[in-house]
Amino acid sequence: MRLRKTIDKVLANILVIIMALMVLNVLWQVGSRFILGSPSSFTDELARYLLIWVGILGAAYISGQNMHVAIDVFPRRLGPTAQKWLKVIVRLLVIVFCLAAMVVGGSRLVYITYALGQNSPALQVPLAVVYMVIPISGLLIIYYKISDIIKKQ
Repeated sequence: MRLRKTIDKVLANILVIIMALMVLNVLWQVGSRFILGSPSSFTDELARYLLIWVGILGAAYISGQNMHVAIDVFPRRLGPTAQKWLKVIVRLLVIVFCLAAMVVGGSRLVYITYALGQNSPALQVPLAVVYMVIPISGLLIIYYKISDIIKKQ
């Protein structure tokens, strides 16, 4: 599982960089508003897009670490074999959801916003770039869940 550890490390580093950029961005926003008296025009939009990226990529990272929130009242009442099968079924459902909603739906969203040429108002960044995180995160979650099923974790 060297590939998984590499993906974990790269994803964790990307999340740290995004969080650092968010902190710097918000500090600049506060500083320009209260110290300079003239708020920066792009910082609000950049903070919003960075938050989208950190939230969705963070969900993929947490899914890969199996640290997501789970209600385990029902599984605790099952025997060990039934718990293993329940985990496999839940992971398969997550794969189906991520494939349909995040990969297929997210890719369609990226394509539509790219085809329409939609740009963000302040940064003039193509919104397709902002939305690209959805299918990327979906693919990462699918990889993690398939890896978990193979490992029988």
